[in-house]
Amino acid sequence: MKIVGTIVVLVSLVALAWFVTKWQLSKTPLPGETINETGIKSDLQAIAQAERKYMASHGSYASIDELQHDGLLAFSGLRWGGYFYTATVNDGQHFEITAQPAEISKAGWPIYHISETMRVWESAGFLE
Repeated sequence: MKIVGTIVVLVSLVALAWFVTKWQLSKTPLPGETINETGIKSDLQAIAQAERKYMASHGSYASIDELQHDGLLAFSGLRWGGYFYTATVNDGQHFEITAQPAEISKAGWPIYHISETMRVWESAGFLE
């Protein structure tokens, strides 16, 4: 009877470990789909620096398209490493650049932000 109880406990522990592992893996990128956090943060810093230069010469902040048009942004594109970048400009005096997962299937991946404070922060979820 003691052996049967031990077997039941062992099977339960293995099943629990399997479910926990499966749940954790579902929240992380698959192999080949890693998040290049350093690259994304570097891109955000580059875009924010371009915003500062634009502000110095034009008196307001601008969209990413305007930054690229003025030659201030040597940026490979709006979609990189599974993320795309958007700029929100408020009254021309404040901006927020957001890097968010490019696909809904990556909804568990973090969203990164930077503003005129030049501080990068992270949030969870998927922006629509």
